[in-house]
Amino acid sequence: MRLAFYTQHVLGMGHLFRSLEIIRALKGHEVTMITGGAEADLPLPDHAERHQLPGLMMDADFGRFIPMEAGADVEEVLARRRQDLLAFLRHWQPDVFLVELFPFGRKKFGTELIPALEAAKAGEFGSCRTACSVRDILVEKKDQTKFENRVLGILNPLFDALLVHADPELVRLEETFSAYDRIEIPVHHTGYVTPKPDPQKGLEIRRALGLCCTPLITVSAGSGSVGGELLLASARASALLAAKKKHRMQLFTGPYMAATVRAELDTIADSTPQLRVETFAEDFPAWLTASDLSVSMAGYNTTMNLLAANRYGLVLPFDQNREQRMRAERLQRMGALKVLTPVDLEPQKLADHMQAALERPPGSHAVDLDGAEASARILQDLARH
Repeated sequence: MRLAFYTQHVLGMGHLFRSLEIIRALKGHEVTMITGGAEADLPLPDHAERHQLPGLMMDADFGRFIPMEAGADVEEVLARRRQDLLAFLRHWQPDVFLVELFPFGRKKFGTELIPALEAAKAGEFGSCRTACSVRDILVEKKDQTKFENRVLGILNPLFDALLVHADPELVRLEETFSAYDRIEIPVHHTGYVTPKPDPQKGLEIRRALGLCCTPLITVSAGSGSVGGELLLASARASALLAAKKKHRMQLFTGPYMAATVRAELDTIADSTPQLRVETFAEDFPAWLTASDLSVSMAGYNTTMNLLAANRYGLVLPFDQNREQRMRAERLQRMGALKVLTPVDLEPQKLADHMQAALERPPGSHAVDLDGAEASARILQDLARH
């Protein structure tokens, strides 16, 4: 099978990493990952290559394009992207064209995606089937009916299948998409997509840190620009916790954290010997298996990494929309994690939560985390038919 996978990141890189995990599961097939955001160093497997469209990101309100080429005109970049995408697909002739999130999101990228999807339906890419890849929970809209009608007007005529990366026992698409019964194409709930950690790598991290019985707390903010308050609160809480419980704390800021936050973290770390700050972990899931506790934002990828490592976590949802809180509160009811509120970021309160979490047994759950493998099987069946 030859598969083209379009995935566009606009702020953080969570979408890219989820897409990358599906690509890894497609071993033995030819895969091209079509990206169009800021340049990112992605560890593609040997069976995959990357096609980069002219770069565009978006502002924090998702209202304005930001070209990655200094001084570039947005409309000219959009036109080049549209031509580039069509030319590549016509040349490469994929068996499956997989599109991440659109038409449920990335509305503004319809200027390039709708022509490509229409061309696929017209047979311009050979016998190419089309599929949409979407996460479990959709962002709420001001006019939900208008949004759902627009989605259906694209999804039903232009796609052949919909892959929902969720465990239906935890979340189903119809909970946040009320027009679910009007979807005319096959819908597959694949299970959640996340890498499976290697416990041996976790042991190696602990050995490298010189840890035996000392608890390790890993604090992270994902790959986006939010989460600075959580990192700073955790660093301050570490100093208070150390008086009661010896521990080590590793903080990962992510590549887009504000420089002012990083500078303040470095200052705290200079006077807090058990604390270390780094930007990024090449093998973050291994750090979670090495840890006794995770403190993090509640994004899809980090939460699934936590479940895959079978570790307990304190998570802070990003409340710009319902997605993170809705998922996290259901997992809290299962006993897999604890949901933090902004009030809990007071250093002493957070230190108390950390101490209580370290004294409880590891988290447990029965959530389906085989979404990457299931997605690969579904896409192979789609190509065959």
